[in-house]
Amino acid sequence: MDDRTVRAALERHWDASDASDFEVEHEIYHADAVLDYPQSGERIRGRRNIQESRTVQPNKKHFKVRRMIGNGDLWVTEFVLTYDGRPSYTVSIMEFRDGLVVHETQYFADPFEPGPSRAHLVERQA
Repeated sequence: MDDRTVRAALERHWDASDASDFEVEHEIYHADAVLDYPQSGERIRGRRNIQESRTVQPNKKHFKVRRMIGNGDLWVTEFVLTYDGRPSYTVSIMEFRDGLVVHETQYFADPFEPGPSRAHLVERQA
């Protein structure tokens, strides 16, 4: 699978995630894919279990991709995941095999104000 094809599959995945289209969202995963959430210590095995974990999530969510970078079998997506109006800055690291995700790790970070000691050095991002 070439990089343009992977990028297109990722765009389809994130668009489906935002639309809560759980079937299309999970087409990108290998049947025995693994999803890790290091901050909570969770590991979910298998595409169907990953899909079910997301379908039972009660929050209203919105995905806004900031950038995707990668090539070959390793891709990283930075996005803002907003649950019920509250943003979380998120990084997804996806490892592909035969054109499907076999391992994904997601990291989440809450927004915070810049420290006063460096406030004069920073630009505010939207």
